Amino acid sequence: MHDHHEHHHQLAGQLNLSFGLAVAANLSFTVVEALLALSADSVGLLADAGHNLSDVLGLALAWAASYLVTKKASARFSYGYRRTTILAALVNAVVLIIASFYIALGAFEKLMSPTPIAVEVVIFVAALGILVNGGTALLFLRQSHHDLNIKGAFLHLAFDALVSAGVVISGVALYYTSAYWIDPIVALVIVAVILGLTWRMLRDALALILDAVPLNIDQQAVTNYLLTIPGVEAVHDLHIWAMSTRETGLTAHLVMPEQPLWAVPDGYQSVSKTLADQFSIHHVTLQVERGEDCQTQDCDQERAHGI
Repeated sequence: MHDHHEHHHQLAGQLNLSFGLAVAANLSFTVVEALLALSADSVGLLADAGHNLSDVLGLALAWAASYLVTKKASARFSYGYRRTTILAALVNAVVLIIASFYIALGAFEKLMSPTPIAVEVVIFVAALGILVNGGTALLFLRQSHHDLNIKGAFLHLAFDALVSAGVVISGVALYYTSAYWIDPIVALVIVAVILGLTWRMLRDALALILDAVPLNIDQQAVTNYLLTIPGVEAVHDLHIWAMSTRETGLTAHLVMPEQPLWAVPDGYQSVSKTLADQFSIHHVTLQVERGEDCQTQDCDQERAHGI
């Protein structure tokens, strides 16, 4: 358990550094982009600067949620503030979808009425955007696989890097061909890709809000393990849910008519360690029952089916 808490402290320190660098870099880039947009009299660049500012706010939201996870529980909030990471992931997904539709709307307008743009300035700013957004996205790449909140921050930055790459490609094409329809077409392709990725994140965040079993956990495998504990005849009222985007909780009733769990060598400690090591479940609450404690029809059905 000590190693688990130590790991979370190290993770929190790494995330604070990553978020600090990402917010500082993207805020600086937003200011530079806005100034260049004003000097080039480019409404498009100015709009993109506004979009990048929304990304900075999204990063700040994800950062705040990651910080709140480390706050201790209180008498009123007995589980602490872990679930704010799920809320942050949900908000970030919604913001990404809104931003995608906003960019798609602008792309359709440009497709219907192509207009000349300051190509050299656009290419320079977009190339700078690839470096800033792509570089800061890499700060969250590894942890984005295990934390939906961090995945939201990663997708925000990766989205902007991808948009910037598309802008560079279309800018170069425009420089040599003056085919202004290329720019909106590239934007629409990028929006389609991002909507696909964001929709999955939105779906996962909504599932976690509704206390669904996390996708990385096989509930039947957990049940099968609990049934291997010496003395356990049945398992019922098994609930597995996300306490945050990084932590999972479990509660279950174990039917043990012959001996209680604490009579099993290393009982609770052994079960908790196995659930943590094999299933990444670190918050475990088990209620042990003798046969007479589970006499309802539901319990009988659960015992018959081994669940």
